[in-house]
Amino acid sequence: MKTVAIVGSQWGDEGKGKVIDYLATQADVVVRGQGGNNAGHTLVVEGKKFALRLIPSGVLNPNTVNVIGNGIVFDPKGFLEEIETLNENDIDTRNIKISDRAHVVFPYHKELDALAEEARGDNKIGTTKKGIGPCYMDKTERSGIRICDLMDKDIFATKLKSQIEAKNKLVTNIYGKESMFDFETIYNEYLGYADQIRDCVADTSVLVYDAVKAGKKVLFEGAQGTLLDLDLGTYPYVTSSHPTSGGFAVGAGVGPNMIKDVVGIVKAYTTRVGEGPFVTELDNEVGEKIRVQGREFGTVTGRARRCGWFDAVIVKYAARVNGLTSISFMLLDVLSGFNKISICTAYKMGDKIINDFPASLEDLAKCEPVYEELDGWNEDITSIERYEDLPENAKKYIARIEELVGVSVDMVSVGPNRAQTMIRKNIFA
Repeated sequence: MKTVAIVGSQWGDEGKGKVIDYLATQADVVVRGQGGNNAGHTLVVEGKKFALRLIPSGVLNPNTVNVIGNGIVFDPKGFLEEIETLNENDIDTRNIKISDRAHVVFPYHKELDALAEEARGDNKIGTTKKGIGPCYMDKTERSGIRICDLMDKDIFATKLKSQIEAKNKLVTNIYGKESMFDFETIYNEYLGYADQIRDCVADTSVLVYDAVKAGKKVLFEGAQGTLLDLDLGTYPYVTSSHPTSGGFAVGAGVGPNMIKDVVGIVKAYTTRVGEGPFVTELDNEVGEKIRVQGREFGTVTGRARRCGWFDAVIVKYAARVNGLTSISFMLLDVLSGFNKISICTAYKMGDKIINDFPASLEDLAKCEPVYEELDGWNEDITSIERYEDLPENAKKYIARIEELVGVSVDMVSVGPNRAQTMIRKNIFA
C-alpha cells in the first residue's frame, strides 16, 4: 500500500503546499478532506507562484486525479475563481473531482461568520470570515446543504428556503440587524454554480477506495495544522475541522488503515496567525528578522504571522497525536545569518517543568520556554542540493530536533521552488 498523509505539525503555514506539490508528481491521486478556502497553499514552479485554497495541490500535475473530499466545506464561487486563474495559466483542471457528500458554503455563512466575530469583541478568535465555522455548525446541527442537494434544483429549493428563513431570524433576533438574505438571489446564483461543477461531482469515497485497493499512490493533503484541530488544538483559537491524520480518513471517506505513512510538515522555526498564547514568540528584532526573511504573511489573509524559535514541545505533541512516521523540514534557509539559534525543549510554569503540551490555555499562557542554544550558520544554503553539503551547524540543528521529537527528518527544504528540496528517504518507496 502506497498511501501518504501530509500533516501540518504546528499552527499551519509550515510549507505543506510545496511538499504536496513535490510528492504529487509521483502520486496518482491527491485527496483534500478537511477545511475549506480559509487556508491556502502557495506553490512555486519554474518561478511562477500559485495560491491554492480549495483545489488540491496535485492540480499542477496533469496526470494526477485531484479529490475534494466529503469532509470539505465547499465554496463554489471560490472554487470557480481558482479554476479561472489556473486556466488562465494553461493549467489543465479537468482532473478534479468533488464529493457529492461535501457541504456547501453560502453567503449567509460568511455574513454570520463576520457578525459572530464582531460580537466577540475582545474575545475574537481571528477567523478568516470565509464562512467555514458557520457551515460546519449547520453540518453538525444536521441542517446543512450538501453538493448532492445542490445537484437537484427542487431538493435544493426546499432546503435553501428553510435555511434562509432560519438565518434571517438569527440575524434579526440575535444580532439586531435587518433581514440580509434573499432566497431568489442565492438560489439562482447557486444553480448557476451547480451547472458549472456538475461534471466534477462524484462519490469520491469510492474513487479513493478503489485507488488504494488498486495499489495506486494516494496522497492525503493536509490543510492548516495540528494545533488548529478542533479537539487537539489550542481551543478555542482553532479551526472548525480536524486537520490531523485521524480527520483525513473521515474526510476522505476511507478507513484509517488505508493511510500507511504520515509525514509531518515542520517549519524550522514557529509561526502563528491570530489570537492565543505562543510560548516561543519573539516580539522583538529577532522575530521581525525571521518574519522578513521568511516572508511570513498569510496566503489568504495577507496578515503578518507571529514568529518565534522552534518549539519541540509542539512538534513532539504533533508526532504523538498524528502518528508521524517522517518529518519534512521546511524553510531552513530562513535561519541563515543567525549567530545563535534557540530550540525550546520544554516549558517552565512557575517552578514546574512541563514536557507535554497542556490543554488549558490559561496554563499555556503562564509557560515560559526552556531554551537550548546552538551555534548558527551564515552560509547561503538556497543552492545546496545534497544534505551532506549543508553547513555542519545546520546538520547539527536538524539532528538535535530529530532527537527531541523522536521522528526522522527525511526531507529538507532550502527555498520555495520544487527543486530546492533534499530527499534523504523516498517517501513513496
